[in-house]
Amino acid sequence: MTFRTSLSRFALIVLLTAAAPLLGGCSVSGDITSFGGSVPEPDPDAVTLVTITATNVGPLDASTPYSTKTIEAALPGFTTQPIQMAEEDRTLWTTGVFHDGFQVLQVLKGNGGKIGEIHGVSPDIEGPNGERLGMRFDKTGIPVSRCRVGRNLWRDMAICPARGAPNVELIFAVTQYDGPFDRLPPRDELDSATLQRIVWTAPKS
Repeated sequence: MTFRTSLSRFALIVLLTAAAPLLGGCSVSGDITSFGGSVPEPDPDAVTLVTITATNVGPLDASTPYSTKTIEAALPGFTTQPIQMAEEDRTLWTTGVFHDGFQVLQVLKGNGGKIGEIHGVSPDIEGPNGERLGMRFDKTGIPVSRCRVGRNLWRDMAICPARGAPNVELIFAVTQYDGPFDRLPPRDELDSATLQRIVWTAPKS
């Protein structure tokens, strides 16, 4: 199976993510969920709606209850609704967070009824070191040795911890790579990989 065929398979899965918000009357054109798609380079003048750090995603952290009312109260001007999304090893229904009709975050339930994981899926979010969707790998300063190749639904992706925030993963699409898919591509190809989403996992207490 080629890399592009794998991406096509994955694109069919993530279309489910877009379908639920559309049925609810919300536009998702600002939601970058289709890995390997065309993601523009970060706009230097882009507004930052939410900043992701090692300890929190905006006002949300490991102590925040997994509750739509709590999430909306913590993020004034944002709305929530159920969505279907794809993780590395599964698809699931969870909570999408929207701003002006565009999906910004995907919030997953953790232990004890708290938030366990949050995916940043909009160009209007910023990572721990200023990372934004569309950024090239060679602009992040991450050593290749810290990265791994994705598996299952994220097969062919490069997954790397953000500098200084090991519980924040940066997911890159290597669009020109043709395999082998059980290892990362050569450095010259990885350098041009683009950031597709930022995944925060609640730090263990």
